[in-house]
Amino acid sequence: MPCSIKRLTPEGLQPVDYHAESLADAARYELDGVYTVTNTYDTTKVLKLSAHLDRLEDSARREGIPVTLDRSRIRAALREMIETCGYGDVRFRITIPRDQPNEAVLSIEPFAPPPADVYARGVRVVTLPESRRDNPAAKTTGWMERRSALQRAMPPGIYEGLLLSERGDLLEGMSSNFYAIVAGELRTAVEGILAGIAQQVVLEIAPTIIPVERKPVHVEDIPRLDEAFISSASRGIVPVVEIDGVRIGDGAPGPFTRALREAYLAWVRTNLEEL
Repeated sequence: MPCSIKRLTPEGLQPVDYHAESLADAARYELDGVYTVTNTYDTTKVLKLSAHLDRLEDSARREGIPVTLDRSRIRAALREMIETCGYGDVRFRITIPRDQPNEAVLSIEPFAPPPADVYARGVRVVTLPESRRDNPAAKTTGWMERRSALQRAMPPGIYEGLLLSERGDLLEGMSSNFYAIVAGELRTAVEGILAGIAQQVVLEIAPTIIPVERKPVHVEDIPRLDEAFISSASRGIVPVVEIDGVRIGDGAPGPFTRALREAYLAWVRTNLEEL
């Protein structure tokens, strides 16, 4: 099914002058600006949408885009589009164009969660030493375009690429936050990254399961990691079982990762809200 795209203007929802088959396809038409993306549950329920919109406004400020979001209009417009399309659960993107900050581009597509095998068996990732974001704390359309090119260049079977700092710290995934478990401690970067919405949940639930240290591990630490995982709003917690060809732990999702994923899903179930 094609992606449904509308412009939310001061006059209401308006059509766009292009057609796209998916959010990824639509990205090539979207103007320079900032965005956020997530999915719905039970058709019109969302998780931490206010946090997404907070980050969207923060990204705009960091990029020098003057914007004040009319949150009630955005929620109502998304709900109207979702109910009109009849897709059920959707993945949606809200984009604020740099040269039209009083408008928002709303794009939705049917949401298909990752296959169960991704969570049961874990995924393989690689580090990307030469790929860094210019303004990592801002979620920009420019990075979205660059990320798409990096994803197309990924070797077969690789699920995500990890960005490194200049000194070799594992910062984040191209579209996710990264976590490592080493010596009974959960490690994740909180500086030099885009603060993830799913990461907010992980950092809230994790201390009851495992001690948390808010700093990254180094690329040289990979061989001694006990477990690893990534998180994103649309995927939740995804176990990582291999980095750069190095097996993590015993090559299967570990006990802390499984416990954190269960706690994450429970938190989601009790914190959904209607648009």
